[in-house]
Amino acid sequence: MSFDVNAIGRAGDERRYEVSAAALQAYAEATDDAPGGPVFAIVPVWDAIAPASRAVASDEARKRVVHYEHDMLLHRPIEAGMALVSQATPVALLGRPNGTSLVIKTETRTSDGALVNEQYVTEFFRGVETERSVGERAPDHRLASDGDPIAKVAYPVADDQTVRYAAASGDDFAIHLDDEFARKVGLPGRIVHGLCTMAFAGRAVLEAAGVDDPRTVRRLAVRFSAPLFPGGTVATRIWRVDGGFGFDALGGDGRAVIKDGRAELR
Repeated sequence: MSFDVNAIGRAGDERRYEVSAAALQAYAEATDDAPGGPVFAIVPVWDAIAPASRAVASDEARKRVVHYEHDMLLHRPIEAGMALVSQATPVALLGRPNGTSLVIKTETRTSDGALVNEQYVTEFFRGVETERSVGERAPDHRLASDGDPIAKVAYPVADDQTVRYAAASGDDFAIHLDDEFARKVGLPGRIVHGLCTMAFAGRAVLEAAGVDDPRTVRRLAVRFSAPLFPGGTVATRIWRVDGGFGFDALGGDGRAVIKDGRAELR
């Protein structure tokens, strides 16, 4: 059996994380940003996500997993000195025509229980079927844009971007660091971490909006649609939509690496 539906709704162990100024600075440098970027929210909860996924999906199924969507609901900024407690719960297993989606919800709180952020992580298991679907998909963030974007913001992607991001985030999966391994699993070479790409896009939205303070972001959501490769560029196109901004992001070859992006500001 590829999936254990009985694990849906079962919360994992709490994970504790002490936020340091050094960690905030390292993540900022890894994403070519200033400290305080919203996507740092993944770092305190990172170690809770994999156990939640393994509780549902077999090792064989996990060989076919990709990070499909990510949605961050940010209730308060993360600052140096905070003591955080995070927990991850698999909340849905959904059959699709070409595979299966697993939705994991995380919550990060201060040590006294105040909610800092919620995140929905959607993993997709390519070509792996589930016997039945349980739960509901993550909140919708489809981009319905009309007309030309209000801005297009491009940034270079350094050749060592994946190495720096792995060190700062804790995500050292070999497809991001080892060209030979990446080619063995069908990729042309190393690929940029999806959340690093998300951080680039979030920074582009703030630039287009004329906002200097990343702590104003209250929601950032994306669907990962294709890999981004180091040594190229990423260009984010931004539209105004009800309640905020919609966006996508294009790699150097013009292919969309992010679709259905949504950003909401305070």
